[in-house]
Amino acid sequence: MTTSTAPAAITAVPPIARRARRRGAALGLLAWFTGIVFVLPVLWMVLTSFHSESDAATNPPSVAASLTLDGYREFFGAGGGASPWPPLLNSLGASVFSTVFVLVLALPAAYALSIRRVRKWTDVMFFFLSTKMLPVVAGLLPVFLFAKDTGFLDNIWLLVILYTSMNLPIAVWMMQSFLADIPVSVIEAAQMDGARLPTVLVRVIAPIAGPGIAATSLICFIFSWNEMLFAQVLTGVVAQTAPAFLTTFVTSQGLFLAQVCAASVVISLPVLAAGFAAQDKLVQGLSLGAVK
Repeated sequence: MTTSTAPAAITAVPPIARRARRRGAALGLLAWFTGIVFVLPVLWMVLTSFHSESDAATNPPSVAASLTLDGYREFFGAGGGASPWPPLLNSLGASVFSTVFVLVLALPAAYALSIRRVRKWTDVMFFFLSTKMLPVVAGLLPVFLFAKDTGFLDNIWLLVILYTSMNLPIAVWMMQSFLADIPVSVIEAAQMDGARLPTVLVRVIAPIAGPGIAATSLICFIFSWNEMLFAQVLTGVVAQTAPAFLTTFVTSQGLFLAQVCAASVVISLPVLAAGFAAQDKLVQGLSLGAVK
């Protein structure tokens, strides 16, 4: 009796372990369900972009309809429409330049708020956060009047300045949390060797906070690339960005759903490519400071 019951007692799974397994399985199913819910509209957009306009406009939608590249041909101007390359290059230039300016300004500010903290640094952080509480549309008219009086309408550098000012508070908040985890002893050792503040920022802090800087730059790039309200109002033809160009496919005449989906796929590719290329740095940067 003792010999036969011993293996059963050894191999029996404790109730706590069974509950942990069931909880893990339930969380796994929930994660898969949430992922499918989020990715399904994107997959539907991609599928619709390969349909003809008549098939894309059917109700209910035709999933098994024949595939075509007409939507992409129309987007790239095969049907005599405007070329998408100037808006794409404008979005790329505004996003890249504004992201660079944000990093140049946010790194010293985060240094002053995390490592060499200024007086009442918490009030400064709250001020940065409070600038994001103003609705964007509330500042649209003053910015438009300023751009009109100064001749900056339809100018890509106006968007660069606006995107820099809009993303700077978020960048400072993110960089402050990243730099707060850097050991002060490393900075003090560099200063004892004669390194000045610019050298410390570039050669000591920047390499250590590389994942955080990558995560911040990627988020600022995405926000700048996707911004449409200011680009729609303040630009026309010369400085038109990709999101503003996308709205030109929505007309009151004819069908446009397949073209809009094709344009959305193409415009989303740079952001997806940047996120895929920097996904390891993004995960490391967003997880900095999570474990103390």
